[in-house]
Amino acid sequence: MAVKALYYSERDGLEMALKNADKMLFSSKAEADARDRILELSEEVTVFLQKRVEGLSEELAEQCALAIAEEKDLFARALKKPELLNQPEEKAGE
Repeated sequence: MAVKALYYSERDGLEMALKNADKMLFSSKAEADARDRILELSEEVTVFLQKRVEGLSEELAEQCALAIAEEKDLFARALKKPELLNQPEEKAGE
């Protein structure tokens, strides 16, 4: 029997990672660290949105922030070419 190490971000927590293994468990530390950086960015974006958007619920701010953080590369490219945000996915990644 082989042994395999799996990694997860402590920000997700083990219980959440096990419930969503396909998205939150990783075979390398580098992948888990990348997920951790996304979650760190998401936390900061959540605070930003709550300060800037009056009446925005915490739950909705967290959902929006995570979507933005997960697509940070797309948003970075969209700063130069805004239409990338709403192109079909196969074209948005080009």
